[in-house]
Amino acid sequence: MNGNQNYNPDVLNCLANLSNDEVFTPPELANKMLDLLPQELFQNPNTTFLDPFTKSGVFLREIVKQLDVGLADKIPDRQQRIEHILHHQVFGIAITELTSLLARRSVYCSKDASGKYSISKFPTASGNILYKNIKHTWVNGKCKYCGASQAVYDRGSEAEQYAYMFIHTDNPKQFFPNMKFDVIVGNPPYQMNTGSSSSQATPLYNLFISQAKKLQPKFIVMISPSRWFAGGMGLDSFREDMLNDDRIKYIVDYSNAKDCFPNISIGGGVNYFLWSLDYHGDCLYTNIHNSNVSTSRRRLNEFPVFVRYNMAIGVIHKILKLKEKCLSEIVSSLSPFGIGSAERGHDVITPSDIVLWSSKGKGYVERSKIVTGSENLRYYHVMMSKVTAEHANEPSKDGTFKVISRIQTIGPNEACTFSYFIIGNFETEEESKNLYSYLSTRVVRFLLLQAISSINISKEKFSFVPLQDFSHPWTDEMLYKKYGLTEEEIAFIESMIRPME
Repeated sequence: MNGNQNYNPDVLNCLANLSNDEVFTPPELANKMLDLLPQELFQNPNTTFLDPFTKSGVFLREIVKQLDVGLADKIPDRQQRIEHILHHQVFGIAITELTSLLARRSVYCSKDASGKYSISKFPTASGNILYKNIKHTWVNGKCKYCGASQAVYDRGSEAEQYAYMFIHTDNPKQFFPNMKFDVIVGNPPYQMNTGSSSSQATPLYNLFISQAKKLQPKFIVMISPSRWFAGGMGLDSFREDMLNDDRIKYIVDYSNAKDCFPNISIGGGVNYFLWSLDYHGDCLYTNIHNSNVSTSRRRLNEFPVFVRYNMAIGVIHKILKLKEKCLSEIVSSLSPFGIGSAERGHDVITPSDIVLWSSKGKGYVERSKIVTGSENLRYYHVMMSKVTAEHANEPSKDGTFKVISRIQTIGPNEACTFSYFIIGNFETEEESKNLYSYLSTRVVRFLLLQAISSINISKEKFSFVPLQDFSHPWTDEMLYKKYGLTEEEIAFIESMIRPME
Protein backbone atom coordinates (compact mmCIF):
# COMPACT_ATOMS: atom_id res chain seq x y z
CA MET A 1 0.00 0.00 0.00
CA ASN A 2 1.26 3.45 -0.86
CA GLY A 3 2.34 5.28 2.28
CA ASN A 4 0.31 8.33 1.25
CA GLN A 5 -2.91 6.32 1.08
CA ASN A 6 -5.12 6.01 4.14
CA TYR A 7 -7.03 2.80 4.79
CA ASN A 8 -10.10 3.61 6.85
CA PRO A 9 -12.51 0.66 6.74
CA ASP A 10 -16.09 0.99 7.94
CA VAL A 11 -16.23 -1.06 11.13
CA LEU A 12 -19.81 -2.07 10.28
CA ASN A 13 -18.58 -3.58 7.01
CA CYS A 14 -16.08 -5.59 9.03
CA LEU A 15 -18.76 -6.74 11.47
CA ALA A 16 -20.98 -7.81 8.58
CA ASN A 17 -18.34 -10.31 7.53
CA LEU A 18 -18.49 -12.14 10.86
CA SER A 19 -20.40 -15.42 10.78
CA ASN A 20 -23.12 -15.45 13.42
CA ASP A 21 -26.68 -16.66 13.95
CA GLU A 22 -27.66 -12.99 14.15
CA VAL A 23 -26.43 -11.83 10.74
CA PHE A 24 -24.95 -8.32 10.62
CA THR A 25 -25.95 -6.17 7.66
CA PRO A 26 -23.33 -4.40 5.49
CA PRO A 27 -23.99 -0.65 5.06
CA GLU A 28 -24.25 -1.04 1.28
CA LEU A 29 -27.08 -3.56 1.66
CA ALA A 30 -28.82 -1.44 4.29
CA ASN A 31 -28.87 1.49 1.85
CA LYS A 32 -30.27 -0.67 -0.96
CA MET A 33 -33.12 -1.58 1.35
CA LEU A 34 -33.72 2.04 2.34
CA ASP A 35 -33.80 2.95 -1.37
CA LEU A 36 -37.09 1.02 -1.66
CA LEU A 37 -38.79 3.64 0.52
CA PRO A 38 -40.34 6.82 -0.89
CA GLN A 39 -37.39 9.20 -0.63
CA GLU A 40 -39.53 12.12 0.51
CA LEU A 41 -39.69 10.39 3.89
CA PHE A 42 -36.13 11.57 4.47
CA GLN A 43 -37.15 15.18 3.80
CA ASN A 44 -39.92 15.19 6.39
CA PRO A 45 -38.99 16.22 9.96
CA ASN A 46 -41.98 14.24 11.28
CA THR A 47 -41.09 10.82 9.78
CA THR A 48 -40.34 8.26 12.49
CA PHE A 49 -38.19 5.13 12.08
CA LEU A 50 -37.84 2.04 14.27
CA ASP A 51 -35.34 -0.81 14.06
CA PRO A 52 -36.84 -3.24 16.62
CA PHE A 53 -33.93 -5.72 16.44
CA THR A 54 -30.89 -3.58 15.97
CA LYS A 55 -27.45 -5.17 16.13
CA SER A 56 -24.66 -2.99 14.78
CA GLY A 57 -26.95 0.04 14.42
CA VAL A 58 -26.25 0.21 10.69
CA PHE A 59 -29.85 0.92 9.64
CA LEU A 60 -30.28 3.68 12.21
CA ARG A 61 -26.93 5.22 11.32
CA GLU A 62 -27.70 5.24 7.59
CA ILE A 63 -31.17 6.69 8.25
CA VAL A 64 -29.60 9.49 10.31
CA LYS A 65 -27.18 10.25 7.47
CA GLN A 66 -30.02 10.48 4.95
CA LEU A 67 -32.16 12.62 7.24
CA ASP A 68 -29.19 14.88 7.87
CA VAL A 69 -29.04 15.62 4.14
CA GLY A 70 -32.79 15.64 3.52
CA LEU A 71 -33.61 18.09 6.31
CA ALA A 72 -30.80 20.56 5.62
CA ASP A 73 -33.17 23.14 4.14
CA LYS A 74 -35.83 22.75 6.84
CA ILE A 75 -33.42 22.78 9.80
CA PRO A 76 -30.31 24.68 8.59
CA ASP A 77 -28.35 24.53 11.87
CA ARG A 78 -26.64 21.12 11.79
CA GLN A 79 -26.40 20.53 15.53
CA GLN A 80 -30.03 21.46 15.92
CA ARG A 81 -30.86 19.16 13.01
CA ILE A 82 -28.96 16.22 14.55
CA GLU A 83 -30.62 16.84 17.92
CA HIS A 84 -34.05 16.75 16.27
CA ILE A 85 -33.31 13.57 14.27
CA LEU A 86 -31.90 11.61 17.20
CA HIS A 87 -34.49 12.68 19.75
CA HIS A 88 -37.64 12.63 17.61
CA GLN A 89 -37.15 10.47 14.50
CA VAL A 90 -34.84 7.50 15.05
CA PHE A 91 -35.54 4.69 17.54
CA GLY A 92 -34.25 1.18 18.15
CA ILE A 93 -34.59 -1.94 20.28
CA ALA A 94 -31.39 -3.97 20.61
CA ILE A 95 -31.35 -7.77 20.60
CA THR A 96 -28.57 -8.20 23.20
CA GLU A 97 -26.71 -6.01 25.65
CA LEU A 98 -23.61 -6.07 23.44
CA THR A 99 -25.52 -5.00 20.33
CA SER A 100 -27.18 -2.19 22.31
CA LEU A 101 -23.70 -0.78 23.01
CA LEU A 102 -22.67 -1.27 19.38
CA ALA A 103 -25.80 0.45 18.08
CA ARG A 104 -25.44 3.43 20.43
CA ARG A 105 -21.80 3.75 19.44
CA SER A 106 -22.82 3.77 15.76
CA VAL A 107 -25.67 6.27 16.17
CA TYR A 108 -24.64 8.51 19.09
CA CYS A 109 -20.86 8.02 18.75
CA SER A 110 -20.96 6.83 22.36
CA LYS A 111 -22.26 3.71 24.09
CA ASP A 112 -23.60 6.09 26.76
CA ALA A 113 -26.17 8.44 25.21
CA SER A 114 -26.06 10.61 28.35
CA GLY A 115 -22.25 10.81 28.42
CA LYS A 116 -19.92 13.59 27.38
CA TYR A 117 -18.94 11.91 24.11
CA SER A 118 -22.49 11.52 22.80
CA ILE A 119 -23.20 13.84 19.86
CA SER A 120 -26.66 14.46 21.34
CA LYS A 121 -27.29 14.33 25.08
CA PHE A 122 -30.09 12.18 26.48
CA PRO A 123 -31.25 11.92 30.10
CA THR A 124 -30.51 8.16 30.10
CA ALA A 125 -27.58 6.07 28.88
CA SER A 126 -29.83 4.15 26.46
CA GLY A 127 -31.20 7.19 24.66
CA ASN A 128 -33.75 6.00 22.12
CA ILE A 129 -32.06 2.61 21.67
CA LEU A 130 -33.57 0.32 24.29
CA TYR A 131 -32.41 -2.95 25.74
CA LYS A 132 -33.61 -5.03 28.66
CA ASN A 133 -32.52 -8.57 29.51
CA ILE A 134 -36.01 -10.03 29.82
CA LYS A 135 -36.93 -13.66 30.49
CA HIS A 136 -38.75 -16.23 28.42
CA THR A 137 -42.27 -17.24 29.43
CA TRP A 138 -42.11 -21.00 29.96
CA VAL A 139 -45.07 -23.22 29.19
CA ASN A 140 -44.46 -26.97 29.29
CA GLY A 141 -40.73 -26.54 28.77
CA LYS A 142 -41.00 -24.10 25.85
CA CYS A 143 -41.24 -20.32 25.59
CA LYS A 144 -44.77 -19.45 24.54
CA TYR A 145 -43.49 -16.57 22.39
CA CYS A 146 -40.49 -17.99 20.52
CA GLY A 147 -40.44 -21.74 21.22
CA ALA A 148 -37.03 -21.68 22.95
CA SER A 149 -36.19 -24.73 25.05
CA GLN A 150 -36.31 -24.11 28.80
CA ALA A 151 -33.52 -26.66 29.29
CA VAL A 152 -31.22 -24.59 27.05
CA TYR A 153 -32.18 -20.96 27.71
CA ASP A 154 -33.30 -20.84 31.37
CA ARG A 155 -29.86 -19.63 32.45
CA GLY A 156 -30.41 -17.44 35.47
CA SER A 157 -30.75 -13.69 35.78
CA GLU A 158 -27.15 -12.77 34.89
CA ALA A 159 -26.72 -14.71 31.61
CA GLU A 160 -28.04 -13.56 28.24
CA GLN A 161 -31.49 -15.12 27.72
CA TYR A 162 -31.93 -14.34 24.00
CA ALA A 163 -35.52 -13.47 24.81
CA TYR A 164 -35.74 -10.74 22.20
CA MET A 165 -37.80 -7.84 23.54
CA PHE A 166 -39.83 -7.12 20.43
CA ILE A 167 -41.38 -10.59 20.10
CA HIS A 168 -41.70 -11.46 23.80
CA THR A 169 -44.80 -9.42 24.38
CA ASP A 170 -48.43 -9.38 23.32
CA ASN A 171 -48.27 -5.60 23.03
CA PRO A 172 -45.27 -4.31 21.03
CA LYS A 173 -46.50 -0.74 21.52
CA GLN A 174 -45.37 -0.84 25.16
CA PHE A 175 -41.73 -0.07 24.35
CA PHE A 176 -42.48 3.38 22.89
CA PRO A 177 -46.06 3.89 24.11
CA ASN A 178 -46.52 7.39 22.73
CA MET A 179 -45.05 6.72 19.31
CA LYS A 180 -46.62 5.91 15.95
CA PHE A 181 -43.89 4.72 13.61
CA ASP A 182 -43.93 5.45 9.90
CA VAL A 183 -41.18 2.97 9.01
CA ILE A 184 -40.05 -0.29 10.64
CA VAL A 185 -36.78 -1.48 9.19
CA GLY A 186 -34.09 -4.05 9.93
CA ASN A 187 -32.58 -7.51 9.76
CA PRO A 188 -34.10 -9.76 12.47
CA PRO A 189 -32.48 -12.82 14.06
CA TYR A 190 -33.18 -15.75 11.75
CA GLN A 191 -33.42 -18.79 14.03
CA MET A 192 -32.89 -20.29 17.46
CA ASN A 193 -31.63 -23.70 18.49
CA THR A 194 -34.56 -25.75 19.76
CA GLY A 195 -32.36 -27.75 22.10
CA SER A 196 -33.43 -31.07 20.57
CA SER A 197 -30.27 -31.48 18.49
CA SER A 198 -27.31 -29.43 17.36
CA SER A 199 -28.62 -29.28 13.81
CA GLN A 200 -32.24 -28.39 14.46
CA ALA A 201 -33.41 -24.80 14.81
CA THR A 202 -36.73 -23.03 14.84
CA PRO A 203 -37.25 -19.94 12.67
CA LEU A 204 -37.62 -16.56 14.37
CA TYR A 205 -37.65 -14.01 11.54
CA ASN A 206 -41.30 -14.77 10.79
CA LEU A 207 -42.24 -13.77 14.36
CA PHE A 208 -40.51 -10.40 13.99
CA ILE A 209 -42.20 -9.69 10.66
CA SER A 210 -45.65 -10.60 12.01
CA GLN A 211 -45.06 -8.50 15.13
CA ALA A 212 -44.03 -5.49 13.02
CA LYS A 213 -47.30 -5.71 11.10
CA LYS A 214 -49.21 -5.43 14.38
CA LEU A 215 -47.84 -1.89 14.81
CA GLN A 216 -49.40 -0.91 11.46
CA PRO A 217 -46.60 1.36 10.26
CA LYS A 218 -46.82 2.96 6.85
CA PHE A 219 -43.88 0.90 5.63
CA ILE A 220 -41.91 -2.20 6.63
CA VAL A 221 -38.52 -2.93 5.06
CA MET A 222 -36.87 -6.15 6.23
CA ILE A 223 -34.44 -8.80 5.10
CA SER A 224 -34.98 -12.49 5.85
CA PRO A 225 -34.15 -16.00 4.62
CA SER A 226 -36.17 -16.92 1.52
CA ARG A 227 -37.02 -20.45 2.59
CA TRP A 228 -40.53 -19.29 3.53
CA PHE A 229 -41.17 -19.14 -0.25
CA ALA A 230 -41.64 -22.91 -0.35
CA GLY A 231 -41.32 -24.48 3.09
CA GLY A 232 -39.38 -24.73 6.30
CA MET A 233 -40.22 -25.88 9.81
CA GLY A 234 -43.09 -23.90 11.30
CA LEU A 235 -43.44 -21.61 8.28
CA ASP A 236 -46.60 -22.90 6.55
CA SER A 237 -49.02 -20.38 8.06
CA PHE A 238 -46.48 -17.58 7.71
CA ARG A 239 -45.95 -18.41 4.03
CA GLU A 240 -49.70 -18.41 3.43
CA ASP A 241 -50.01 -15.03 5.14
CA MET A 242 -47.16 -13.51 3.15
CA LEU A 243 -48.28 -14.87 -0.22
CA ASN A 244 -51.81 -13.56 0.33
CA ASP A 245 -50.69 -10.12 1.57
CA ASP A 246 -51.07 -7.80 -1.42
CA ARG A 247 -49.38 -4.97 0.50
CA ILE A 248 -45.94 -6.42 -0.34
CA LYS A 249 -44.89 -3.98 -3.04
CA TYR A 250 -41.30 -5.05 -3.76
CA ILE A 251 -39.17 -8.15 -3.16
CA VAL A 252 -35.48 -8.40 -4.05
CA ASP A 253 -34.40 -12.04 -3.80
CA TYR A 254 -30.89 -13.51 -3.87
CA SER A 255 -30.84 -17.23 -4.77
CA ASN A 256 -27.39 -17.49 -3.23
CA ALA A 257 -27.17 -15.77 0.17
CA LYS A 258 -23.44 -15.30 -0.32
CA ASP A 259 -24.26 -12.52 -2.80
CA CYS A 260 -25.48 -10.58 0.27
CA PHE A 261 -23.40 -12.11 3.05
CA PRO A 262 -20.21 -13.52 1.48
CA ASN A 263 -19.06 -15.56 4.47
CA ILE A 264 -22.39 -17.04 5.58
CA SER A 265 -24.41 -19.94 4.17
CA ILE A 266 -28.17 -19.51 4.45
CA GLY A 267 -30.15 -22.35 2.90
CA GLY A 268 -32.56 -21.14 0.23
CA GLY A 269 -31.02 -17.67 -0.11
CA VAL A 270 -32.24 -14.36 1.30
CA ASN A 271 -34.56 -11.56 0.27
CA TYR A 272 -35.54 -8.09 1.36
CA PHE A 273 -38.97 -6.59 0.80
CA LEU A 274 -41.07 -3.45 1.12
CA TRP A 275 -44.50 -3.77 2.73
CA SER A 276 -46.71 -0.69 2.28
CA LEU A 277 -49.84 -0.19 4.39
CA ASP A 278 -51.74 1.74 1.70
CA TYR A 279 -50.65 -0.36 -1.29
CA HIS A 280 -52.76 -3.16 -2.74
CA GLY A 281 -51.64 -4.93 -5.89
CA ASP A 282 -49.10 -7.21 -7.51
CA CYS A 283 -45.51 -7.35 -6.32
CA LEU A 284 -42.55 -6.11 -8.36
CA TYR A 285 -40.27 -9.08 -7.81
CA THR A 286 -36.56 -9.18 -8.66
CA ASN A 287 -34.47 -12.33 -8.56
CA ILE A 288 -30.67 -12.21 -8.60
CA HIS A 289 -28.96 -15.46 -9.57
CA ASN A 290 -25.33 -15.81 -10.60
CA SER A 291 -25.19 -12.06 -11.46
CA ASN A 292 -28.30 -12.41 -13.64
CA VAL A 293 -31.08 -10.01 -12.65
CA SER A 294 -34.69 -10.76 -13.60
CA THR A 295 -37.63 -8.53 -12.68
CA SER A 296 -41.33 -9.23 -13.15
CA ARG A 297 -44.60 -7.99 -11.70
CA ARG A 298 -46.10 -11.02 -9.99
CA ARG A 299 -49.09 -12.19 -7.99
CA LEU A 300 -47.44 -13.84 -5.02
CA ASN A 301 -50.17 -16.40 -4.38
CA GLU A 302 -50.41 -17.80 -7.91
CA PHE A 303 -49.16 -21.17 -6.60
CA PRO A 304 -49.16 -22.72 -3.10
CA VAL A 305 -45.41 -22.03 -3.02
CA PHE A 306 -43.65 -19.00 -4.44
CA VAL A 307 -41.61 -19.73 -7.58
CA ARG A 308 -38.50 -17.55 -7.40
CA TYR A 309 -37.29 -17.81 -11.02
CA ASN A 310 -39.43 -15.65 -13.30
CA MET A 311 -38.56 -17.65 -16.43
CA ALA A 312 -39.90 -20.80 -14.74
CA ILE A 313 -43.45 -19.45 -14.63
CA GLY A 314 -44.06 -19.99 -18.35
CA VAL A 315 -42.66 -23.52 -18.17
CA ILE A 316 -44.90 -24.40 -15.22
CA HIS A 317 -47.96 -22.97 -17.00
CA LYS A 318 -47.30 -25.16 -20.05
CA ILE A 319 -46.97 -28.28 -17.90
CA LEU A 320 -50.03 -27.58 -15.75
CA LYS A 321 -52.07 -26.86 -18.89
CA LEU A 322 -52.13 -30.59 -19.72
CA LYS A 323 -53.75 -31.33 -16.33
CA GLU A 324 -51.74 -34.49 -15.75
CA LYS A 325 -51.48 -36.25 -12.43
CA CYS A 326 -48.58 -35.27 -10.17
CA LEU A 327 -45.55 -37.49 -9.58
CA SER A 328 -46.06 -36.95 -5.83
CA GLU A 329 -48.82 -39.59 -6.07
CA ILE A 330 -46.15 -42.31 -6.28
CA VAL A 331 -43.62 -40.75 -3.87
CA SER A 332 -43.35 -42.37 -0.44
CA SER A 333 -43.15 -40.76 2.96
CA LEU A 334 -39.72 -39.78 4.30
CA SER A 335 -39.42 -43.04 6.22
CA PRO A 336 -40.75 -45.69 3.81
CA PHE A 337 -39.56 -48.66 5.86
CA GLY A 338 -39.31 -47.15 9.35
CA ILE A 339 -35.54 -47.64 9.61
CA GLY A 340 -33.48 -44.82 11.16
CA SER A 341 -30.56 -43.12 9.38
CA ALA A 342 -28.03 -44.55 11.87
CA GLU A 343 -28.81 -48.16 10.90
CA ARG A 344 -26.10 -49.70 8.73
CA GLY A 345 -27.09 -53.36 8.75
CA HIS A 346 -24.45 -56.08 8.69
CA ASP A 347 -22.03 -57.32 6.06
CA VAL A 348 -22.86 -61.04 5.90
CA ILE A 349 -26.25 -62.11 4.58
CA THR A 350 -28.35 -64.78 6.27
CA PRO A 351 -31.44 -66.56 4.84
CA SER A 352 -33.86 -64.25 6.68
CA ASP A 353 -32.14 -61.01 5.57
CA ILE A 354 -33.02 -58.40 2.99
CA VAL A 355 -30.78 -55.74 1.43
CA LEU A 356 -30.53 -52.43 3.30
CA TRP A 357 -29.28 -49.27 1.60
CA SER A 358 -27.86 -46.57 3.88
CA SER A 359 -25.54 -43.59 3.48
CA LYS A 360 -22.70 -46.09 4.01
CA GLY A 361 -23.85 -48.21 1.07
CA LYS A 362 -25.17 -51.75 0.83
CA GLY A 363 -25.73 -53.92 3.90
CA TYR A 364 -28.16 -56.52 5.17
CA VAL A 365 -30.84 -56.45 7.83
CA GLU A 366 -33.32 -58.89 9.31
CA ARG A 367 -36.72 -58.69 7.65
CA SER A 368 -38.26 -58.33 11.12
CA LYS A 369 -36.70 -54.83 11.39
CA ILE A 370 -39.05 -53.53 8.68
CA VAL A 371 -41.67 -51.83 10.85
CA THR A 372 -43.63 -50.18 8.04
CA GLY A 373 -44.01 -50.58 4.29
CA SER A 374 -43.30 -54.32 4.27
CA GLU A 375 -46.01 -54.72 1.62
CA ASN A 376 -43.80 -52.69 -0.78
CA LEU A 377 -40.85 -55.09 -0.59
CA ARG A 378 -42.21 -57.11 -3.51
CA TYR A 379 -41.83 -54.19 -5.97
CA TYR A 380 -39.11 -52.38 -7.92
CA HIS A 381 -38.55 -48.72 -6.97
CA VAL A 382 -36.28 -45.74 -7.46
CA MET A 383 -34.55 -44.74 -4.23
CA MET A 384 -33.74 -41.02 -3.78
CA SER A 385 -31.69 -39.15 -1.19
CA LYS A 386 -33.84 -36.87 0.96
CA VAL A 387 -31.27 -34.05 0.81
CA THR A 388 -30.29 -32.04 -2.26
CA ALA A 389 -26.92 -32.17 -3.94
CA GLU A 390 -26.19 -28.57 -2.98
CA HIS A 391 -24.93 -27.40 0.41
CA ALA A 392 -27.53 -25.06 1.92
CA ASN A 393 -29.27 -25.20 -1.48
CA GLU A 394 -26.56 -22.92 -2.88
CA PRO A 395 -25.62 -23.35 -6.55
CA SER A 396 -22.12 -24.32 -7.65
CA LYS A 397 -19.60 -21.63 -8.55
CA ASP A 398 -20.93 -21.48 -12.11
CA GLY A 399 -24.47 -20.92 -10.79
CA THR A 400 -25.82 -24.35 -11.76
CA PHE A 401 -27.67 -26.98 -9.73
CA LYS A 402 -27.64 -30.75 -9.75
CA VAL A 403 -30.60 -30.83 -7.29
CA ILE A 404 -30.76 -34.61 -6.76
CA SER A 405 -27.86 -35.96 -4.75
CA ARG A 406 -28.34 -39.70 -5.29
CA ILE A 407 -30.85 -41.90 -7.07
CA GLN A 408 -30.73 -45.59 -7.93
CA THR A 409 -33.11 -48.39 -8.74
CA ILE A 410 -33.71 -51.03 -6.09
CA GLY A 411 -35.50 -54.34 -6.48
CA PRO A 412 -37.71 -56.66 -4.44
CA ASN A 413 -36.50 -57.43 -0.92
CA GLU A 414 -34.46 -54.23 -0.83
CA ALA A 415 -35.13 -51.44 1.67
CA CYS A 416 -33.54 -48.12 2.67
CA THR A 417 -33.01 -46.06 5.79
CA PHE A 418 -34.54 -42.71 6.70
CA SER A 419 -31.80 -41.06 4.60
CA TYR A 420 -33.82 -41.97 1.49
CA PHE A 421 -37.35 -42.25 0.24
CA ILE A 422 -38.71 -44.37 -2.60
CA ILE A 423 -40.66 -43.50 -5.74
CA GLY A 424 -42.97 -45.93 -7.53
CA ASN A 425 -44.09 -49.52 -6.91
CA PHE A 426 -43.38 -51.34 -10.17
CA GLU A 427 -43.87 -54.94 -11.15
CA THR A 428 -40.95 -54.82 -13.61
CA GLU A 429 -37.38 -53.60 -13.40
CA GLU A 430 -37.77 -51.90 -16.77
CA GLU A 431 -40.39 -49.49 -15.39
CA SER A 432 -38.14 -48.49 -12.50
CA LYS A 433 -35.30 -47.84 -14.93
CA ASN A 434 -37.60 -45.70 -17.07
CA LEU A 435 -38.54 -43.66 -13.98
CA TYR A 436 -34.83 -43.34 -13.24
CA SER A 437 -34.29 -41.87 -16.72
CA TYR A 438 -37.15 -39.42 -16.12
CA LEU A 439 -35.83 -38.22 -12.75
CA SER A 440 -32.38 -37.76 -14.31
CA THR A 441 -33.65 -35.24 -16.89
CA ARG A 442 -32.91 -31.56 -16.51
CA VAL A 443 -36.62 -30.76 -16.88
CA VAL A 444 -37.66 -32.81 -13.84
CA ARG A 445 -34.84 -31.50 -11.67
CA PHE A 446 -35.64 -27.93 -12.80
CA LEU A 447 -39.28 -28.38 -11.77
CA LEU A 448 -38.23 -29.93 -8.48
CA LEU A 449 -35.95 -26.97 -7.79
CA GLN A 450 -38.89 -24.54 -8.05
CA ALA A 451 -40.48 -26.00 -4.89
CA ILE A 452 -37.28 -26.44 -2.87
CA SER A 453 -36.26 -23.80 -0.34
CA SER A 454 -33.68 -25.67 1.74
CA ILE A 455 -31.56 -28.81 1.50
CA ASN A 456 -34.52 -31.14 2.11
CA ILE A 457 -36.61 -32.95 -0.50
CA SER A 458 -39.99 -34.46 0.36
CA LYS A 459 -43.17 -35.65 -1.31
CA GLU A 460 -44.58 -32.10 -1.47
CA LYS A 461 -41.59 -30.82 -3.47
CA PHE A 462 -42.78 -32.74 -6.54
CA SER A 463 -45.86 -30.50 -6.90
CA PHE A 464 -44.82 -29.23 -10.37
CA VAL A 465 -43.51 -32.60 -11.68
CA PRO A 466 -46.07 -34.47 -13.82
CA LEU A 467 -46.60 -38.21 -13.69
CA GLN A 468 -45.62 -39.98 -16.93
CA ASP A 469 -46.07 -43.32 -18.69
CA PHE A 470 -43.07 -45.38 -17.59
CA SER A 471 -43.41 -48.11 -20.20
CA HIS A 472 -40.55 -46.36 -22.01
CA PRO A 473 -37.55 -44.21 -21.03
CA TRP A 474 -37.58 -40.40 -21.06
CA THR A 475 -35.15 -37.77 -22.31
CA ASP A 476 -35.09 -33.98 -22.09
CA GLU A 477 -35.71 -33.74 -25.83
CA MET A 478 -38.92 -35.76 -25.45
CA LEU A 479 -40.10 -33.50 -22.62
CA TYR A 480 -39.16 -30.29 -24.46
CA LYS A 481 -41.29 -31.45 -27.38
CA LYS A 482 -44.20 -32.76 -25.31
CA TYR A 483 -44.65 -29.47 -23.43
CA GLY A 484 -43.80 -27.14 -26.32
CA LEU A 485 -40.93 -25.35 -24.62
CA THR A 486 -39.33 -22.50 -26.52
CA GLU A 487 -35.63 -22.22 -27.31
CA GLU A 488 -35.36 -19.50 -24.67
CA GLU A 489 -36.99 -21.69 -22.02
CA ILE A 490 -34.79 -24.66 -22.95
CA ALA A 491 -31.68 -22.49 -22.78
CA PHE A 492 -32.71 -21.22 -19.34
CA ILE A 493 -33.28 -24.75 -18.00
CA GLU A 494 -29.94 -25.93 -19.36
CA SER A 495 -28.15 -22.87 -17.97
CA MET A 496 -29.40 -23.72 -14.48
CA ILE A 497 -29.39 -27.54 -14.32
CA ARG A 498 -26.24 -29.52 -15.12
CA PRO A 499 -26.42 -33.07 -16.46
CA MET A 500 -26.43 -36.03 -14.09
CA GLU A 501 -23.23 -38.03 -14.11
